[in-house]
Amino acid sequence: MKYTKTTPCDNCPFRSDIPAYLTPERVIDIGKALVRGEFPCHKTTVPCEDDDGGCDMMETPDSQHCAGALIMLEKMERPSQMMRICERLGLYDRRKLNMEAPVYGDFEEMAAAQTPRGSRRWKAE
Repeated sequence: MKYTKTTPCDNCPFRSDIPAYLTPERVIDIGKALVRGEFPCHKTTVPCEDDDGGCDMMETPDSQHCAGALIMLEKMERPSQMMRICERLGLYDRRKLNMEAPVYGDFEEMAAAQTPRGSRRWKAE
């Protein structure tokens, strides 16, 4: 996966200036996956059929890591393992990220934006 996107796309789920469209549970899943994994920008994936006949999204050799996710993890000062590896290999440069982009500050804030007032909020484990 490429680490060259520097600003979130117009409907990135990490943007704080657009209507939220994920469930809090999906935010939790994304947060857990990002600890060691990657999160491709949805605009750089392609649809594919899974084993159950449903449709899912699949990375390609040209897929890029979601810039919104990178920015939020950098704001949290918690870059993922893959971000650190890619930075050491010269494949990722955090200084190029648009840190002024409207991105949530952390997963709790992101989950809360998806949640009606009074509902369960995301907690780090």
